[in-house]
Amino acid sequence: MTLYGALFQQFAENTSQDQFSLQGSKMLKINMGFGPVWSRSGAMVAYQGDVRFEKKSQGAARFLKSAVTGEGLDLMKCSGAGQLFLADSASNVQIIYLENDMISINGASVLAISDSIQWDIKMIKPGAGMAAGGLSNVVCQGTGYVAVTTAGEPVALNVAEAPTFGDPQAVVLWTSGVQMNVKVDTGGLGSMLRGGSGETFQLAFGGQGVVVVQPSEGFHLG
Repeated sequence: MTLYGALFQQFAENTSQDQFSLQGSKMLKINMGFGPVWSRSGAMVAYQGDVRFEKKSQGAARFLKSAVTGEGLDLMKCSGAGQLFLADSASNVQIIYLENDMISINGASVLAISDSIQWDIKMIKPGAGMAAGGLSNVVCQGTGYVAVTTAGEPVALNVAEAPTFGDPQAVVLWTSGVQMNVKVDTGGLGSMLRGGSGETFQLAFGGQGVVVVQPSEGFHLG
């Protein structure tokens, strides 16, 4: 039987030899020959070769932070040989390579992390009210790849150019050198119309670096 159609050429597997590469705009391809990676549980859509998946405990300290903040970064360790393909509800995938650097990421946006990267949950601000809003992030540090998902095509804002503010549910990540504070706006008319107290939280950024914001408020920060 012979099959014809652009499908088989247009969407053929990419030939990149990098550890992390894009397969289209909504799928991540990982070459397992570079060593183990951590991926969001349930994000595997396909693999070729001998890839093994192991659920690992995130450790007592991270578990305690998860319980306090509501930040649930559920990761599995992937090892073996071959190619692994990850995705998350057809969200766009963005790849970042860190070289002895640090980045702070919305926990809900983390898709995969190289095993060479150290990560931890950081409570942005203490307080039960803020924690309920998910004001915590995942800090990744070291050298290696990190892949994140965004709801649509994001914008990367240079915070050195002007004071920068973002909705906590729309901010995806910020780079090292960026200073972040929580701004409370007591004149939140939209919140009042939705039956809230009128108080809204914004993330205020300054310093040197980049903040990435997605065109959606549908994902909670964490």
